[in-house]
Amino acid sequence: MDWPSLFKISLGLFAIVNPIGSVPIFISATSGWSNAERAHTARTVAFSVFIILTVSSLMGDKILDFFGVSIPSFQVGGGVLLMLIAISMMHGKQSGASQTPEEAQTLAEREVIAIVPLSIPLLAGPGAISNMIIAAQKNTSLTSHLSLVIPISLVCITIWLALKLSVRISNRLGNIGINVVTRLMGLILAAMAVEFIAHGLTGLFPTLA
Repeated sequence: MDWPSLFKISLGLFAIVNPIGSVPIFISATSGWSNAERAHTARTVAFSVFIILTVSSLMGDKILDFFGVSIPSFQVGGGVLLMLIAISMMHGKQSGASQTPEEAQTLAEREVIAIVPLSIPLLAGPGAISNMIIAAQKNTSLTSHLSLVIPISLVCITIWLALKLSVRISNRLGNIGINVVTRLMGLILAAMAVEFIAHGLTGLFPTLA
């Protein structure tokens, strides 16, 4: 897998995960915590997302085989899911596919919020997992699968920095700035969703090619 492809995957994954958009939720979930506690939670979240997405990229095809789902079908389904997330992001909202209102209301009450819901499903949600499985299927060689660790690592480092500096980022950007970033990421994600759906439909209906 070449560097332009890895850059494209990194950009798409960053748009889906949207670390900046998760900053207000992280601040709300860790309200009253010390800087050291927030820093520890940020590391835990970043590491958890790394493990989840790496496993998805390396073993996602086997999971699909187990359920009898073809790659083109998964591409279409994943593309539709990403499009719904993108539309929600372009309206300046957190997607319901990542977080339900009930989860948002009980964030501060959870004992292990670093794993649930901050890691799953807020950051490493269905969209991010689908994106990595689809990316892995574009080239099935072991080297290509291992190379996906690069974009995953870059995004997880960004998650760690965004959450560690969450208070500063929130104060600098404000709600308007965070909404602008979320909308821009949603636009990029929508374009990638169209591409996923197109590839999937071509696989399901070869005559369309």
